[in-house]
Amino acid sequence: MVTVKELEQFENYGKCVCISNGTIEAYVTVDIGPRIIRFGHIGGQNIMCQNRKAFAPKNDQRFTDYFGAGKQWENLGGHRIWTSPESYPETYYPDMDPVAFEITGDGAVFTPKPETENGVAKTMEIKMDPDDANMQVIMRVKNISDAKKQFAVWGLSVSAAGGTLIIPMNTNDTGLLSNRIISVWPYTDMSDDRIYWGKKYVTVRQDTAATQPLKLGFDLNGGQVFYLLGNEIFRKAYNTNHPCGNYPDGGCSFETYTNNAMIEIESLGELQEVLPGGESVSTENWSLLSKPCEVDVRNDDSIDRMLEKL
Repeated sequence: MVTVKELEQFENYGKCVCISNGTIEAYVTVDIGPRIIRFGHIGGQNIMCQNRKAFAPKNDQRFTDYFGAGKQWENLGGHRIWTSPESYPETYYPDMDPVAFEITGDGAVFTPKPETENGVAKTMEIKMDPDDANMQVIMRVKNISDAKKQFAVWGLSVSAAGGTLIIPMNTNDTGLLSNRIISVWPYTDMSDDRIYWGKKYVTVRQDTAATQPLKLGFDLNGGQVFYLLGNEIFRKAYNTNHPCGNYPDGGCSFETYTNNAMIEIESLGELQEVLPGGESVSTENWSLLSKPCEVDVRNDDSIDRMLEKL
């Protein structure tokens, strides 16, 4: 059975809403955000990054000229909703106001203040399964402007340090044509030893000693990735429309960014033209699994054996 209760204080995030089914729990901030700031087994580790002090705020002149004096954006950690393509300062909406929420039969719907400067309004709904370690995160972005907009719904899970992300590559045989897209950001060193380039998998290791961030994007036909953190695996899955869909950043439905504090596990919906009053929706399926065996995350065969046992 799914229960929902309010928590007056969680760490330095203020009031949160706790959604639980007796096996897993998700905390969502409602004094600010919203962010899914905790996701884990009850009494277990937090898969999300909750290190708020690790991130410096953004509040330069371009930012305050756009959003107003005294405004600033904080990463905060946890899972958030953005829209892609990324643009500064527009993307970095200062979501530091209280969040309205409505409890449902299997979770809750969270509605932050509309982004009037950007002409969009966002909602995030959590639906938790009643008796296993799965939940859905449903993200909606509505066009509240008077003109059509083109954007993709972008779900970013800022996850805890110390793990390794496993990204299954496309394996479809396209003959003389390419079968995968990989986007690389300018600050990324492709020879960085945090990255393993395999035949079937790419893995990205989060390293707290790293001095340079990296970011990669992929067109994942399978629409799922696995974050191995200690003895647990966070599986994020989502629907894709490859190769027909129009996706941001050269055709990516998945991206990851990591620095010395965290790793981001990001899904992107299709770029859509959204008319005034219309909305775009993207859904992620989250699961928490136990690591079934030891694994060498720089060896395709070893990764295969582990994933087959899930």
